[in-house]
Amino acid sequence: MGLFNVTHPASFLLTGIPGLESSHPWLAGPLCVMYAVALVGNTVVLQAVRTEPSLHAPMYYFLSMLSFSDVAMSMATLPTVLRTFCLAARNITFDACLIQMFLIHSFSMMESGILLAMSFDRYVAICDPLRYATVLTNKVISGMGLAVTARSVITLFPLPFLIKRLPICRSNVLSHSYCLHPDMMKLACADITVNSIYGLFVLVSTFGMDLFFIFLSYMLILQSVLASASHEERFKALNTCVSHILAVLAFYVPMIGVSTVHRFGKHIPRYTHVLMSNIYLFVPPVLNPLIYSAKTKEIRRAIVRMFHRLKM
Repeated sequence: MGLFNVTHPASFLLTGIPGLESSHPWLAGPLCVMYAVALVGNTVVLQAVRTEPSLHAPMYYFLSMLSFSDVAMSMATLPTVLRTFCLAARNITFDACLIQMFLIHSFSMMESGILLAMSFDRYVAICDPLRYATVLTNKVISGMGLAVTARSVITLFPLPFLIKRLPICRSNVLSHSYCLHPDMMKLACADITVNSIYGLFVLVSTFGMDLFFIFLSYMLILQSVLASASHEERFKALNTCVSHILAVLAFYVPMIGVSTVHRFGKHIPRYTHVLMSNIYLFVPPVLNPLIYSAKTKEIRRAIVRMFHRLKM
């Protein structure tokens, strides 16, 4: 018998928000607005970085990577979410679900890696400014981007096969309007220890380590800033980090909340779990372009100039 010669449903049934099915058409409106803001906002940031010579700098190259990952994440979830909420079309084929699962987890891990790279950019800019241009060359930035992508693909490549080896016979109803590894493996009527251990390993070795090194970089930045003689210099240095800190909080706070609720919130209503997961996936792509547009005057100026050229 082959490794994958096991029972699988032909398709899964996706779920919107349990208990609020009658409100799905009303929820479709805000969801469409969020997707529009995420896609348009991040596309505008990408275009601004591409067309404005003043933004051809390491910090903005990393920002464009973040915007690209946000666009990709939105595109990965958009088809099934809008079909579930707008059309009440809940079916997704088994293979399509595996592909979506891989893409969602991959783009999420990429975003974590990019946030780590951005923290390194801030560390070099503040703690070793004289070497900034020589350390963060275009070649180094490209290498970091490729490393973040390769890490995501290589680390998460086993996930679809770990699901495919499991017989799915308990149910074919998923808890969300998109496919996630923890959600799919819970439907298996076999031992899922390998999946659980590998999932925990991925979580700790990637997201956990990224968060640790981001925290470490800001400890070093704070130490360097406090050693500055001038209060004005301290304020100026820390002000360049505000956008990144907000982006880190927008990404990791919902993630920690989701993990906490899933592990310790067994008696919390099911819709709370779903809402927390939706916040984790939908909110960062919406907030990131707003944060950087509001807090970074160079981005604001570039966007204004870009739209001014379009009007001419």
